[in-house]
Amino acid sequence: MGSLVTRVRTTMALFAHRRARTMLDGQYGSAFRGRSLDFDDLRAYIPGDDVRDIDWKATARVGAPLVTRYEALRRQNVLLVADTGRNMSALARGGGPKKEIALLALGVIGWLAQRHGDRVALVAGDAASSQSVAPRSGEAHLERLLRAFDGAAGPGSGPSDLTAQLDHAVRTVRARGLMFVVADEAAFDERDAALVRRLAVQHEILWLTVRDAELAGAGAPGRARDVADGGLLLSLLARAPEVEEDYRRLMAERTAARAGALRRLGIAEVHADTPEDVIPALFRLLERHRRAR
Repeated sequence: MGSLVTRVRTTMALFAHRRARTMLDGQYGSAFRGRSLDFDDLRAYIPGDDVRDIDWKATARVGAPLVTRYEALRRQNVLLVADTGRNMSALARGGGPKKEIALLALGVIGWLAQRHGDRVALVAGDAASSQSVAPRSGEAHLERLLRAFDGAAGPGSGPSDLTAQLDHAVRTVRARGLMFVVADEAAFDERDAALVRRLAVQHEILWLTVRDAELAGAGAPGRARDVADGGLLLSLLARAPEVEEDYRRLMAERTAARAGALRRLGIAEVHADTPEDVIPALFRLLERHRRAR
């Protein structure tokens, strides 16, 4: 198996030209709330940097925009939170595996973090168990995190349970930082909202939702199965179109409930249906987070 970090970098090169990658770096660098008083150095302005960090005197001296960089920006903790249950082996709305979209999203944020010298940690698991990987920096560590997710997520894992991962993060993560949650369209109930509310006191939270495949396009009647329990999905729908309508209404209500809860907590959310969606979605996510601060 090749390097997963290399796969992430290659995918970024395919879907984002040089300027876009630079802007994504800048957006990430502006994602954290607050600043340390410990001055580090000056560097060239990157589109997406917070204009409040521009050193106007230094800019006037050299004739090009410079931003102040603080020591704290190099020592942040980034916590990746993801479900590795059976739901992640199902198809996303774009037709490919949800796992591949989640892996790329985690990899991009992790790659940006390690480029900035930040430490990256992981909380992932299913209903049966959760695993934590302590924060460290560097590409070798990021590779370890991505392999931990890749190896755990699949049809052989336990039932999905994002609530368990949020609860695990509440109980075990002590250091403040940026939390990046990758989840599918599982129900978001009052307990999830309470856990996220507690986490939001300690962390800045970004949320990416990998949307489920449309049932009508999931396969031939009588052949598509639910990854959670192996049950047939479409034979009933073929005979009763109203069931599909009820399902769509349920999913719309679920989406609205999750979006509303996250919005009330001030948490930016975007969705991705294909690997090609990931880079643009992360642009939007980081920009929304920056503007909401």
